[in-house]
Amino acid sequence: MKIAKQISAAALSLGLVVGMSGMAGAMSGSIGTTGPGSNNQVTENSSDATVLANNNNLGVANSNGQVSTTGVANVSGNTNGGSASTGAAANNNNFSASASVSNASSSAAAMAGAGAPSMNTGSINTTGPSSNNQITVNQTSTTQVTNNNNVQVQNTNSQVANSGAANVSGNTNGGSATTGGASNTSSSTVSLSVTN
Repeated sequence: MKIAKQISAAALSLGLVVGMSGMAGAMSGSIGTTGPGSNNQVTENSSDATVLANNNNLGVANSNGQVSTTGVANVSGNTNGGSASTGAAANNNNFSASASVSNASSSAAAMAGAGAPSMNTGSINTTGPSSNNQITVNQTSTTQVTNNNNVQVQNTNSQVANSGAANVSGNTNGGSATTGGASNTSSSTVSLSVTN
């Protein structure tokens, strides 16, 4: 009896990307030709948040139970005994599991979404006496990447192989009785790869 099982699992998770607008466009502010005692302000407030969450759950389970038994070889109660033989008992199990997880695409997208700070320019000129003039730029950029990878592989292999009984008895001239061999073979190959 030969049983071969191959289980392959591959997952490509693109995750969840929120807020990939990048930094706001460049601002250009200018204050010029203001009156005496004037109060002039140019203010830009920009906030950008990128949140990426990858949750990868892979599970591979294989359970194999085998029993193989040869028959009974019996030569008995004969004047001239002949011969009796049984075949071999064998178990063979092959298990192969391959799991691959890649979040490269979504991670790259999150980093690109964060972007670089915009180039802002401002100028103040020809202001009146005792005037109060400000150009203010406040920029906030936040990028959060979370990768949760859970990969589990479980393989259970239970094999039993029994050769039968060989019996020569109660014969005037005994013959021969042979039974085949009993063997178990099992091989497992597991390959796991996680790339974030």
